[in-house]
Amino acid sequence: MFRIAVAGNPNSGKTCIFNNLTGSTQHVGNYPGVTVELSEGMSTFGKERVQIIDLPGTYSLTAYSQEEIVARDFVIRNKPEVIINVVDASNLERNLYLTIQLLELNVPIVVALNMIDVAEKRGHTIDAAKLGKLFGIKVVPTIGNKGRGMDALKQACLDTIREKILPKPLAYSHELQGALQPLSDVLIKNPGFLGDCQPGWLALKLLEDDEEVVNRLNAYPENDKIKKVLAESHKHIEFHSGEEAVTAVVEARYAIAAGAVLASVSKTEQAKRLLTDKIDAIVCNRFLGPLVLLGVVYLLFLFVFKLADEVEWIPLFNGQWVSPVGLFEKFFESLSFLAQTHIHNKMLLSLVDDGLIGGVGGVLGFVPLIFFMFFFISILEDTGYIARVAFILDRLLRAFGLQGKSILAMIVSGGLGGGGCAVPGVMATRTLREEKDRLVTILVAPLMNCGAKMPVYAMLIAAFFAHTRGAMMFLLWLLSWVFALCAAFCLRKWVVKGEQTPFVMELPVYHVPTWQGVLLHTWTRTWLYIKKAGTIILAISVVLWALMYFPKIDAKPFETKRANNAAEFRADIAVTAFSPIFADDKQREDTAKFLSDYREASEMEEPEASEAVMKRLRQADPLRYEFATQLMQAGNKSKQVSPAAKTYQGFLEKKAFIDAEEKRQRLLNSFAGKAGEALTPISKLAGFGWKENIALIGGFAAKEVVVGTMGTAYAMGEVDPEESESLSERLSEDPDWNPLRAFVLMVFVMIYAPCFVTVIAIKRETGSWKWAFFSTAYSTFFGFIIAVVIYQVGGLFFS
Repeated sequence: MFRIAVAGNPNSGKTCIFNNLTGSTQHVGNYPGVTVELSEGMSTFGKERVQIIDLPGTYSLTAYSQEEIVARDFVIRNKPEVIINVVDASNLERNLYLTIQLLELNVPIVVALNMIDVAEKRGHTIDAAKLGKLFGIKVVPTIGNKGRGMDALKQACLDTIREKILPKPLAYSHELQGALQPLSDVLIKNPGFLGDCQPGWLALKLLEDDEEVVNRLNAYPENDKIKKVLAESHKHIEFHSGEEAVTAVVEARYAIAAGAVLASVSKTEQAKRLLTDKIDAIVCNRFLGPLVLLGVVYLLFLFVFKLADEVEWIPLFNGQWVSPVGLFEKFFESLSFLAQTHIHNKMLLSLVDDGLIGGVGGVLGFVPLIFFMFFFISILEDTGYIARVAFILDRLLRAFGLQGKSILAMIVSGGLGGGGCAVPGVMATRTLREEKDRLVTILVAPLMNCGAKMPVYAMLIAAFFAHTRGAMMFLLWLLSWVFALCAAFCLRKWVVKGEQTPFVMELPVYHVPTWQGVLLHTWTRTWLYIKKAGTIILAISVVLWALMYFPKIDAKPFETKRANNAAEFRADIAVTAFSPIFADDKQREDTAKFLSDYREASEMEEPEASEAVMKRLRQADPLRYEFATQLMQAGNKSKQVSPAAKTYQGFLEKKAFIDAEEKRQRLLNSFAGKAGEALTPISKLAGFGWKENIALIGGFAAKEVVVGTMGTAYAMGEVDPEESESLSERLSEDPDWNPLRAFVLMVFVMIYAPCFVTVIAIKRETGSWKWAFFSTAYSTFFGFIIAVVIYQVGGLFFS
């Protein structure tokens, strides 16, 4: 089995080529840093089974960043049979710099001349055969996003492997070649230092002061002769060119690239100006660019909430129309009703209804919102607009102590508007070269509005800001950036001091997204959200339910009250004409089911469908139909309430009161209730009650748990369990809640501790638990102070 590595600049279409060759579902992004770890896939080239490795996108093989080290170490140590070097044909000279560094390794290479169509639109005609002849390798034109040229690329790889084609030696300037030769000769005499590397390549690395190679030389016991020749080589270059060796090496590579372009590329007299340039004149404009960005983000939130929750565009079988979020709510309401109907063991019912349906269901209920958020962000990514966001915000971020490439990590974490994740955001900081820049970015990236926070926002916005959903989400997006920039400024000033490195980035051309790519990316991210809800959040929900259920209280007093209530109801209903439908437990259950069907039929929006169902119910059971009609009329003050309906209503209200009181006492007496109560003297400064405290503690594990835990806590203390209300409805009707309290909770959830998985990622990326714990501590303290200030000041105006 052959092993092939895919290497190239960010934005060259490298990962797109990888996906075409392997059928991989890895996402293709148009901004640097999307591939920060090695990805693998399998493919078939002719009759050969091939393993393909996607190397991190990098501009060079000099050890400035982790991605560059990973890419070159893989090539040197793993020795793939061939390297596919993906080159952006529309930026050929810039991309050939990496190609030349790969050629210096003297390994088999095939160049994929990608985006050849874009180059042609710019008026550039590239002679691929001539370019290949110059370097002694095969060059294949490709269009990665359309899958063109893949068969020719596969065949070129097979030919290169079978014919053992190696590139021609590169011709450097006279002064550089004069310094390289004696240095290469002395390296050959020191095989212990040379190792698996080519002497010419290692000599170049020493001349350009590559940090890793220089450190390796310093650790080599017999380094005196090498250092002596190296010093002479430096002097030779400086004497003949007047430049330092590192500059001479870089200029020599660019000279080779420029010569190759001159020999193989012809341009029309007047190259076509791409639509990209016209669009960028607006979206990258110093003044218009930020306004366009704000408009894009606002419209994103507006469309997400419209399609996911506000517009009822999905038909049901009963004639009703619902929104996607409404459809999920009805599904979980049905599950809750089934659980209450068929599960008679109280503890099992509480676990299933309150813990699983209330916890996990509360999180999964926001799947439509998450889906549409990912959908629109995927479109923006695939068009190439996100790279422009990085360009627009670069100057702003630098003013607050962040490096230009920090934008990429922030966007991946949810900085474009939501739907991101802090874990890949933290990992994306590997593209930053300076360690202090990287550390500050790692510490502030979790402050972005990741997808895990979206259910909390959606639930509270639906309860208290239903008429301004898009505007409120837009405000939360702005606040996340304000808090992140303030935190970065403070960290740079007092915690992580040091100079910032410059930001260099290429803007890719705009692309028309493919529906297949957008939907694939959207589903992949949404499935990860669902999978998380079905695994991590499920486990946490069960644990938190147990903490909210145990230790148990004495239920006998409440059982006695329920028995007395039932006995009084049987006595009162016995004197009415409806006593047969409540004669025993079976009759009462059938009646409850009939009443539920009647209520659903009466709520149908289609009059004809409602009338048909009502007719069927009336014919099936006239007595229960008559009772249901009287019960419905009991809610109309203009009509006289029948004694039977009044008796039944009183029975239900008293039963609900007894059940709710038992749940409240159980919750207060539980481990979680006591912990929440213990924190209340402090948390009340920010307006958080003991139920919110329990949810926020669970949020340390995963932010989605906040909604699930609040759903469980409020369901276990629900005033009227017979009414299937969403958590948003419960909070909006709760006299202890108001818009200010809801806003403060959203802000605190935005800022406080990263989730547990993110903390692990921070530890892994920084190599220290110190920074992982610091991230948790500083963000929680910072978030609590902000929450207290907003709540206390807001209380003066909205009391």
